[in-house]
Amino acid sequence: MRSAYRVETVRTAERELMARLPDGALMQRAAAGLAAACADLLGRVYGSRVVLLVGSGDNGGDTLYAGARLAKRGAGVTAVLLNPDRTHPGGLRALRRAGGTAIPPHRADRAVHRADLVLDGIVGIGGKGGLRPDAAPLAELAAASRAAVVAVDLPSGIEPDTGEVRGTAVRADLTVTFGTHKPGLLIDPAREYAGSVRLVDIGLALPADPDLQALQHADVAALLPRPAAESDKYRRGVVGIAAGSARYPGAAVLAVSGALRGGAGAVRYVGPAGDAVIARFPETLVSDRGPKRAGRVQAWVVGPGAGDDAGPVAEVLATDVPVLLDADGLRLADLDAVRARSAPTLMTPHAGEAAALLGTSRGEVEGARLTAVRDLARRYDATVLLKGSTTLVAGPDGGTARVNPTGTPWLATAGSGDVLSGLAGSLLAAGLTALDAGSVAAYVHGLAGRYAADGAPAGAHDVAEAIPAAWRDIRD
Repeated sequence: MRSAYRVETVRTAERELMARLPDGALMQRAAAGLAAACADLLGRVYGSRVVLLVGSGDNGGDTLYAGARLAKRGAGVTAVLLNPDRTHPGGLRALRRAGGTAIPPHRADRAVHRADLVLDGIVGIGGKGGLRPDAAPLAELAAASRAAVVAVDLPSGIEPDTGEVRGTAVRADLTVTFGTHKPGLLIDPAREYAGSVRLVDIGLALPADPDLQALQHADVAALLPRPAAESDKYRRGVVGIAAGSARYPGAAVLAVSGALRGGAGAVRYVGPAGDAVIARFPETLVSDRGPKRAGRVQAWVVGPGAGDDAGPVAEVLATDVPVLLDADGLRLADLDAVRARSAPTLMTPHAGEAAALLGTSRGEVEGARLTAVRDLARRYDATVLLKGSTTLVAGPDGGTARVNPTGTPWLATAGSGDVLSGLAGSLLAAGLTALDAGSVAAYVHGLAGRYAADGAPAGAHDVAEAIPAAWRDIRD
């Protein structure tokens, strides 16, 4: 599991560690890890050209000490000092003793143009609001060069706690981060600026509950439902699907397709698309008598392709089992009824739906995804899965949120969300919490999307059919 912590938590842990270490030891640990990552990226250090973009403070010190280590191995290292009067003095002395040189920003063009590697040490974790006007040209210069760009701790100009990008920021090929991941390295749009991320352990003691988690195969495997020897279809859980309409029967078919592959023992379908569902999936238990008379279920999925019929949505929200609310259900639901529920609710909006629920714009949601998902969860007292380029899941208690690391841009296709809803609903019926069901469903769905696409366009039905392969890959 990858864990990410906010700046305040990281700084507290750093202060506690520095109090136990000799002066400067923590910076040397960071510089050693940074230099090793740069050497790996270069392949051959001797004779390479390295440019350091150095701001003030400890981030600049890390960069200078790493540059000194590379210079000792035969690299030609040039430091561009944005603020010479506030440059880390010990780091600058070390660089010069190792044979490195320092230049002002107005002489950076030629050095960066010839460089094999550029280290971004402009701003550390305390940076806010994009790069200042004097630093922004250096980010643009690095982006236009042929050099590989390595961000020190995080790309300068991104918001470390939220993943927002509020101005010019450095675009890195590799980010070498120290001690722990920061949320901004895992969440778009900032994630796009980070490139690959390499974590250097510097010995921080961090709290047990991070601000953000990214599950990995082993974490998801531990949560996947497994039938026991005495299991039957009812003990494994029954999920109800209230979806589809005369206009959108395919949404019902796709939601059922995800649910059948999600670990529950049986799927009950309620709605006007029963003929289409039973023709494609004869194992489905189909009813046209409404959710109240469908029979017992352990969880409901309501909303995909529902059109304008609010009746089934209201019936489902009145039940005492977990409910997944998606698509048209988000528009049709009485949101006071959502807040009043005693059983868990999992809402699965995309950015446009989230914007409507929050009374803001889609762009604001996409630019501040972590803030948006937490606000939604708190406002509606529900667990929220915010779909998108980075899918986030947050609970109403304000605890650890989760970011999904799997997926592919090919998942941006009609019906893909319906498959995800059915899959997550089935996991709810199998007994997972709303946070776990949303997180596991997003992970499996994203991996299935990669399998289905394999570098080419894929439809939602292809994604559903790839779920078993993704499940086996995770389990094994």
